[in-house]
Amino acid sequence: MQYYVVDAFADRVFEGNPAGVCVLEDWPADALMQNIATENNLSETAFAVGGGGRYRLRWFTPGGEIDLCGHATLATAFVIDRFVEPGRESLSFETAGGELTVARKGDLYELDFPSLVPEPHAPTEAMAEALGVVPTETYLRRDLMFLLRDEAQVRDLKPDFSRLTRLADGLGVIVTARGSEFDFVSRAFFPKLGVDEDPVCGSAHCNLIPFWSARLGKETMVARQLSRRGGTLYCRLDGERVKMAGRAALYSRAELFVEPLPAGPRS
Repeated sequence: MQYYVVDAFADRVFEGNPAGVCVLEDWPADALMQNIATENNLSETAFAVGGGGRYRLRWFTPGGEIDLCGHATLATAFVIDRFVEPGRESLSFETAGGELTVARKGDLYELDFPSLVPEPHAPTEAMAEALGVVPTETYLRRDLMFLLRDEAQVRDLKPDFSRLTRLADGLGVIVTARGSEFDFVSRAFFPKLGVDEDPVCGSAHCNLIPFWSARLGKETMVARQLSRRGGTLYCRLDGERVKMAGRAALYSRAELFVEPLPAGPRS
């Protein structure tokens, strides 16, 4: 099985968010895909089946399958563009999170994702204890989202991951603040899925883009995720959709020596 590791939302290797990618002719068993994701121990491993510019796409974390992932979608589009269907300007992906498209624009890959406006949510003492700071505002969609005081508070945050795991609300945790050099900055944590910090999280920006568009009064923004690796996203609110673009860098190409397991039928 061909396997690629791509640094997404990155101008060079060792930046952005690494994702594993397998583009296949047929679906492996779910158990095998989960085993591969767990063995890789990256935040996400993507599996795609299809051709002719249209693919079915699934994402697995070390802790299980998820319904939306931005950086692994960008990484998959990069692999298809470079190694499977070179020269395609647009790719379409059928996913558990809906129909997603990726357009190649020069050296950028632009993702078209749903806009997921976060709703105000009541903060709790447990949330502040897990974060190590008292958030200015609290929101919830799939993930908990906390507005912090400033960029420095986001950058210097040292959350208690065991406490984050025990929070009753949210799959993941996003923290954000207005930026100095960039329009806004963020970090994202998913310890419930076995990923303490997601270096650059595209799905988090489905929340962040509409939130900051309303706050800043602008539709086009540049965002920076302040993880140790860091990554830049070129963002745009487009009605009920969000566009986020970034570059990608190939880290490795390998062969996985895995025994195939029988898979059930998948459309």
